[in-house]
Amino acid sequence: MPKLSKPHVLLPVLCLLAGLLTSPLLAAEEVNVYSARKEDLIKPLLDDFSKQTGISVNLVTGKEEALLQRLQSEGANTPADVLLTSDAGRLAAARQAGVLQAVQSAALAKHIPAAYRDPEGYWYGLSVRARPIIYAKDRVKSAQLSTYEDLAVPQWRDKICVRSSDSIYNQSLVAGMIAHHGEAKTEAWAKGLVANFARPPKGGDRDQIKAVAAGECDVTLANTYYLGGMVNSPDPAEQAAAAKVAVFWPDAKTTGVHVNVSGAG
Repeated sequence: MPKLSKPHVLLPVLCLLAGLLTSPLLAAEEVNVYSARKEDLIKPLLDDFSKQTGISVNLVTGKEEALLQRLQSEGANTPADVLLTSDAGRLAAARQAGVLQAVQSAALAKHIPAAYRDPEGYWYGLSVRARPIIYAKDRVKSAQLSTYEDLAVPQWRDKICVRSSDSIYNQSLVAGMIAHHGEAKTEAWAKGLVANFARPPKGGDRDQIKAVAAGECDVTLANTYYLGGMVNSPDPAEQAAAAKVAVFWPDAKTTGVHVNVSGAG
């Protein structure tokens, strides 16, 4: 997969910050950003924004839940201009909580496809991430895999590891399945998936990948960048674990792999 050059990554951020700021703020010398994205990931882009515009960025980082609670507590007196989150579910929750305002921007509409933004302009996607199936190369053949739905059949009994259902990544996946199949079929699928767990859910995506590599289970679901981080990790143990697994892109003939967005409002 070709890497995006820095200008391609920076452009949506520049458009977002310019588009989300109201006219009085465009004349201001600073902008306040509340970010659930880690500082080391987002700050280089914000620094470039400052260099190109002369507008300084005051960055506040934290967990999504804490930032949302802070915005609700601050209300109309919040100093925040932009909220950055890591998942469309978080963006939807922020809109539902009433802490976002709709923005219409020609620049945002031009550079961010309609599928990746709120139809009324309350939030805009900045990046996408896929959540495919990760499997053990020595115990599973790719021909055995097909769809997310197939993971609920008895063939996978005691072979699946996933993180907890309170993970927004899993919640968004389930929401996508409800959109495609309805609540009843999705509930039946979820029960079948749970019946196939090799262990109680625990840990994050990297922990699930490590569990597959260690033989605790054969299959998991994980966002691809976690595996990429392990492949390029300075930790030899993480590199070794990553070498034992492979990626399978489910639902290739139907709805396609589940893809989510991180973005801002």
